[in-house]
Amino acid sequence: MKRRDFIGLGLISTFSWLTGGCRPSLPSIKSRVIDRSQPDSPALPASPRFVDVAAEAGLDYRWVIPGPRPLNILQTIGNGCAFLDFDNDGNLDILLVGSSLALYRGDGKGHFQNVTRQTGLDKLHGHFLGCAVGDYDNDGYVDIYLTAYRGGALLHNEGGSHFREVTAQSGIAPQPWGTSAAWVPLTNDGLLDLFIGNYVEFGPHTDPQLCNNAGKMTACGPRFYNPIKGVLYKNRGNGRFENVSKAWGLDALHGKDLGVACADFDGSGRQSISVANDEVEGDLLQNLGGHFKNIGAVSGTAYNADGNVHGGMGTDWGDYDNDGRLDLVVATFQHETKCIYHNDGGGLFTESSAQLGMADIGLPYVSFGTKFFDYDNDGWLDLIIVSGHVQDNIADIDKSTTYRQPSLLLRNQNGTRFIDVTSQAGPDLLKPIVGRGLAIGDYDNDGRLDVLAVDAEGAPLLLHNETPAVGNWVQCRLQGTRSNRDGLGALVWVKTEEGKRYLRLCQTDGSYMSASDKRVHCGVGTAKVVDIEVHWPSGQIDVHKQIPTNHTVTLVEGSSQAKLV
Repeated sequence: MKRRDFIGLGLISTFSWLTGGCRPSLPSIKSRVIDRSQPDSPALPASPRFVDVAAEAGLDYRWVIPGPRPLNILQTIGNGCAFLDFDNDGNLDILLVGSSLALYRGDGKGHFQNVTRQTGLDKLHGHFLGCAVGDYDNDGYVDIYLTAYRGGALLHNEGGSHFREVTAQSGIAPQPWGTSAAWVPLTNDGLLDLFIGNYVEFGPHTDPQLCNNAGKMTACGPRFYNPIKGVLYKNRGNGRFENVSKAWGLDALHGKDLGVACADFDGSGRQSISVANDEVEGDLLQNLGGHFKNIGAVSGTAYNADGNVHGGMGTDWGDYDNDGRLDLVVATFQHETKCIYHNDGGGLFTESSAQLGMADIGLPYVSFGTKFFDYDNDGWLDLIIVSGHVQDNIADIDKSTTYRQPSLLLRNQNGTRFIDVTSQAGPDLLKPIVGRGLAIGDYDNDGRLDVLAVDAEGAPLLLHNETPAVGNWVQCRLQGTRSNRDGLGALVWVKTEEGKRYLRLCQTDGSYMSASDKRVHCGVGTAKVVDIEVHWPSGQIDVHKQIPTNHTVTLVEGSSQAKLV
């Protein structure tokens, strides 16, 4: 009998979460790190290289979890981060989310200045967890929504100078336990709407706070707590939002939401929403125009390849095999396969991690933030995953694992296999952290995508991409006119003279409680010029011919002109 048949049996399900499953033959974290010191393939090109430059770049922030040990489920939920350009100077800035916020202005050359006080963010305090970035009023400046435990905050960007909290007048209610959120153009009316994921019912008087596992008190798993469902707010303009969760069919959600990613995965011209849930079936909200249909189970994305639920955490969309359809990745709990769902078309997916060589990669890890990105610009989307256990004393319970865990860098081998190249990328990716949020962006504008990661009990990691001998690239800065100003949800096709075609998505969401650079980056290998076709959320299609590579190009909806940077 498959594990989904046991969902109602709380005792069995809870034991599975606490122990991470019964697989005594699995390698420990220590043995996995040793194994990864050997190259997976002698035929690989130049090794990747990522260097943590957070301290020298000026990021002087640390996440600290106060209180006695062991920690409970709320204390180890972690936080998010963001790459964003809040002042429109063309350089990425950094937002770090916690009970106290930190905003750093980037100079595009690898240095960051703390501007938290100057931008008014020092006045905000709450149990903030994650963030979503998007220009909800189309004034040309990106705004921020902060998720929170028993709270939430909408921050309006005042012309790139500072942020003003407008939560009360917006109509967005405080959430019981907001996790990941996403700005998404639901009706293509030119406005960004807001989805906010929620987790479980938990408070200071909830019983239990901790659970006994192998004679040790430790954090309980999500099956001990009732689910809370995500909510949907429709942007009515003039800074006002309306809760349309019921009207749009969000009653069909399962709750215990951790990861959120939006995309037009079916070519309908409408944005759908994937929600990664913790040890209940995952949700795929297909946008049918005016309402959603939850096709998670029938689409093949609700469970793993064996038909079991898993601890879905971070998630992302990306066309990993360049077949013109967006696929889905879901990062999961310890002893659970990190799932890649291949988009077969027709609203159907096949969980393909085994075929892609990923069945065992990452099994020892509790994985959160994950993103598709092309770190070497060869035209194939690679994967990065950050991990960290949710029980701070897990090493006292299970000697095969640890609280702090290394990250994973997986190279995409022509869409047929993902190869673990973490150990080749330098020591900073192997450094054990309590990994949670993760964002992607080229902060120094050198054409190589960099990584920002959260260590929930430490300093942020700013992983500078120093991979040698990378391919050529093009980066698109979209500006909507009929569509939302950011162009979020647009599908961007890049075609080379050799006839290769790449599909990329304009997004800031995905990963775990974090937001990435909205600019659309596409590695193109040896191509010198490309044609770019933008399918805007409004239905407008723009074609731009003979764009030289190794440039950032601004593309305005409805215009035939392309502005090179």
